[in-house]
Amino acid sequence: MIPAHVAALLAHVDRLDPSRAPVERAAIAERLQQWCDVLADVAPTAPHPEGRDWDASQAVFRHIATSPYPIKPSDVSIPWAAFKRDVLSRHFDPLPDVDPDDEPAYRAAIADHRRAIESGRTVATPRALMPSGTRAERDQAAAERLAQLGTYVPRSVVDTLASTRPGMTERRRLAVAGQADPYSVPCPWEACRAPRGAKCRTAGRPRRDFHDARLTAAARQEQPA
Repeated sequence: MIPAHVAALLAHVDRLDPSRAPVERAAIAERLQQWCDVLADVAPTAPHPEGRDWDASQAVFRHIATSPYPIKPSDVSIPWAAFKRDVLSRHFDPLPDVDPDDEPAYRAAIADHRRAIESGRTVATPRALMPSGTRAERDQAAAERLAQLGTYVPRSVVDTLASTRPGMTERRRLAVAGQADPYSVPCPWEACRAPRGAKCRTAGRPRRDFHDARLTAAARQEQPA
């Protein structure tokens, strides 16, 4: 959280428990700094793949409603740590768009994706949506997807054109990974809302890849009822 988030959270604390609110300016400033230090890595809100989203204000409410002790910043940071563990335990890492032979870059891409999940900047992909079946079945499904995308040119030509056809390149990468085609569903991300068959957009500009929420929606669509 940034200081503005922490200040808003402390205002929420004082509304719920006004009898313990500090009144002297020095005490107010000291409390704000303490909470900022502890909650620097805590998100004010964050999504959960099963809908049990994180909200720091709700952690405050639960503590004040159930505990006789004054609230401390750790009463927010500890539930946040448990929330992160739960989200990551349900998540699988998609294949990064990085050369797998470049191990440092590959690991860094996975770590950055996990940090984005922990901070709430992106949504975790549930493990339940991982490609199912045997390796042979997954390979066959990937081959069928690639055939639908078109394989009338040599692989060397496909690789050469990859930089000029980022959308098709990303669809092929997802097909090889056994993941659903994101073009089959509209993007549910509030700031994007790209229709079915259209590229995802960020700040009005087309993206080279797809929002995680759209990948999740496409995977859910392919799951058997």
